[in-house]
Amino acid sequence: MNQIADSPGKALATTIQRVRGFNDVLPQDTPAWRHLENVLCGVLARYGYQEIRLPQLERTELFSRSIGEVTDIVEKEMYTFEDRNGDLLTLRPEGTAGCVRACIEHGLLHNQQPRLWYMGSMFRYERPQKGRLRQFHQIGAEVFGLEGPDIDAEQILMTAQMLRELGLHDVELQLNTLGTAEARARYRKALVAYLDGRRDELDEDSVRRLDTNPLRILDSKSESTQRLLDGAPALADYMDAESVEHFRQLRALLDHVGVPYTLNPRLVRGLDYYGRTVFEWVTRRLGAQGTVCAGGRYDGLVEQIGGKPMPAVGFALGLERLVALLDENGAIPPSRIADVYLVVGTEQATAEALSLADHLRSALPGLRLLMHCGGGSFKSQFRRADRSGARLALILGDQELADGTVGIKDLRGHGEQKTVERATVADWLAGELNGDA
Repeated sequence: MNQIADSPGKALATTIQRVRGFNDVLPQDTPAWRHLENVLCGVLARYGYQEIRLPQLERTELFSRSIGEVTDIVEKEMYTFEDRNGDLLTLRPEGTAGCVRACIEHGLLHNQQPRLWYMGSMFRYERPQKGRLRQFHQIGAEVFGLEGPDIDAEQILMTAQMLRELGLHDVELQLNTLGTAEARARYRKALVAYLDGRRDELDEDSVRRLDTNPLRILDSKSESTQRLLDGAPALADYMDAESVEHFRQLRALLDHVGVPYTLNPRLVRGLDYYGRTVFEWVTRRLGAQGTVCAGGRYDGLVEQIGGKPMPAVGFALGLERLVALLDENGAIPPSRIADVYLVVGTEQATAEALSLADHLRSALPGLRLLMHCGGGSFKSQFRRADRSGARLALILGDQELADGTVGIKDLRGHGEQKTVERATVADWLAGELNGDA
């Protein structure tokens, strides 16, 4: 750990570093995040979803009641504490429960079928690794009041559109149905009966889950447990007829529009509120943390949290994993700090440079103009201009100041330096940078 001296003669003090699993997103990385967010939010807007902004802190009961008290998230991963009033509070580990709570609290579900999206930080105490942090970011979308397979299909189509627009093609859609709570209860009984006599063959996590949440064993990452499950009862054999028909119609819709998918009978998701449709978009490019988008139906959750019975379906995309996948695929578009860099030749030109920069930013709202501050030679200023990524340098020195002109140099080409009347430079830039800014 680095150390610094507070003052001469004092002992060195340790510097304060970030908390493990809570990452900084540095300036060189934020353009990739902004690009990702712009694409995802743009698709959501085109599908008619409205943004809702939710608090990061909720009452602990919200998550224990919705996610399930015997899930890994509630048992081991939540950041929970008692505040000064003695209330038990939790930093949100996922977004759906808070969205449902807000909809009930503000009457958004009364005679309505809202389509909502949100974005922000989630928190889980897990072992930090690539693609899995303790503070991570998601964009989630939820739809309420629609029970047919058409909305399931549209959400899957929307996520496929998002991935296409990001240029991500090496992702696979996995699909399953979990049926009703009654169907899962019948299957759970059969699965426990099969595994109970084989406890010594299960991995440690699966042994614990056998007594609390046995369906999560289907998602075990242990190869030996997965081999053992080859002989286990199949969830499909215990499925109710209504869920089977819902799933058949969903697959028919996806087949009709040409969305390829793989049936994964062991896809169960880690949250107790899911039922019927569940899906994930997965990639092999990110190692063990290969799920970049996941979702499904949670028809019983609104009633579980205190609202009237209402069907619902949603999904969430992991932004850290999508950024990593963009990087792996070389799909992050090139970025630059500025389109134009204003070189200021002398102190006498500073006031006019400030005025010119302000005028150009107002006249050309999309223009990214970086004005040089702090003095320095022309040579050093042009080095900074080049590092900014700007395509053009505007030059305002004593000669330009006297003549009422602006010098223009193409930083990415080899053309001759131009001179433009200061009064017309905004029009000149508008034409030159049209479609490039």
